[in-house]
Amino acid sequence: MGLIDELLHFITSGSIFGIPSLAVMAIPFVLGLIVGVLAIKFLKIAILIIVILAAVIYFGLYSLNIPTLQQLSNQYGSSVLSYGALLIGMLPLSIGFIIGAIAGIIFG
Repeated sequence: MGLIDELLHFITSGSIFGIPSLAVMAIPFVLGLIVGVLAIKFLKIAILIIVILAAVIYFGLYSLNIPTLQQLSNQYGSSVLSYGALLIGMLPLSIGFIIGAIAGIIFG
């Protein structure tokens, strides 16, 4: 129990760069809430865009072909993967961010 008591003492009375540790731990939670709410709003807009795009393709106003999609994936695929790996590498740093994102999605 000594380690848990020491950790709780650090959380409640310590400071990181002059900022109370409790405030430093709350920042990822707030950022998670913001990201969760924005994700829900983005998904609603994305669904609307997908429905409109499907209708446009169905009526023949625009056509997708495989060589164009392959060219785009070759051109932008590596940068998308590197940014995705960077984002996924940063997210697990805080459980507060994940909890905040889930709460933002539920209440957003």
